[in-house]
Amino acid sequence: MRNYKSTENGFIEHPVDADHPGWINVECPDEAEINELVDRMHVPQSFVNYVGDGDERPRVDHEGDWEITILRIPARGSGQDGPYITVPIGVIFHGDVIITLCFHPNDVIDYFIDYTRKRGIAVSNRPDFILHLVYSASFWYAKYLQIINNDVTQAGREMDRSVKNSDLLKLMRLQKTLVYFNTSLQGNEIMLERLERFYSGEYDTELLDDVGIELRQSIVTVQIYTEILESTMDTLGSVISNNVNSVMGRMTAVSIVLMVPTLIASFYGMNVDISLSSNPYAFVIIICISLLLTLFALIWLRHIKWF
Repeated sequence: MRNYKSTENGFIEHPVDADHPGWINVECPDEAEINELVDRMHVPQSFVNYVGDGDERPRVDHEGDWEITILRIPARGSGQDGPYITVPIGVIFHGDVIITLCFHPNDVIDYFIDYTRKRGIAVSNRPDFILHLVYSASFWYAKYLQIINNDVTQAGREMDRSVKNSDLLKLMRLQKTLVYFNTSLQGNEIMLERLERFYSGEYDTELLDDVGIELRQSIVTVQIYTEILESTMDTLGSVISNNVNSVMGRMTAVSIVLMVPTLIASFYGMNVDISLSSNPYAFVIIICISLLLTLFALIWLRHIKWF
């Protein structure tokens, strides 16, 4: 739990002061920090539960004098969730107090703080705080999307050499990530429209326009990368199918070639009287005939391009 004050040089960290709090950022809280929020600062328990729900959608809610705005921001994933996921972050307001609560580690908050310091931005009201936070989230959406696009491009290059199950699983996880991004960005865009109506005239209109442009660009980028990924997946499927057909064709050709000497050996292995049975060179003759017929079958299969 960290406390920050908004100054002309951006957000500066200060010791937690219960009497004069500024912006309190709570990331990956433990049980003690949650109890402090609920018991000492009187944050509604329902707000904490909302943010703790990984599937919570962007929205605004009120409880008494408390207000919460829930956004979805990008974060690094793990395991089967894909390399990147989206997680809810709650921006809680009560009087002059601002509390951000997120149950996942993320890069958005640190970038948000660094951005305000580099630009010397003093955030003076609620809507501008949310807009700057959404702007920072849009930056990381774009950054992660660029990494995803590079991974897809690399997978396309490696397609010519080999196609592995691990490559396909990686692309499937990237596809899942793009779905998460698209849904979350659209939810944030809808939330931005609601904030525009709710805080009519209180926000920085130029900042609102910039944030809206960033969100729309990110949404378009996600859609483009999704189409590229789907095209790559379709191509991979076609390559795999073509490889299977090629292997099956070669296996069939090998079976035909081996069938010729097997057939001759089967005839001469019967327990009946056959020609050449008394010839001392019968074995050599049969082997030579088998080799000649096998060579003929091989040449014929090469001619029809089965090999």
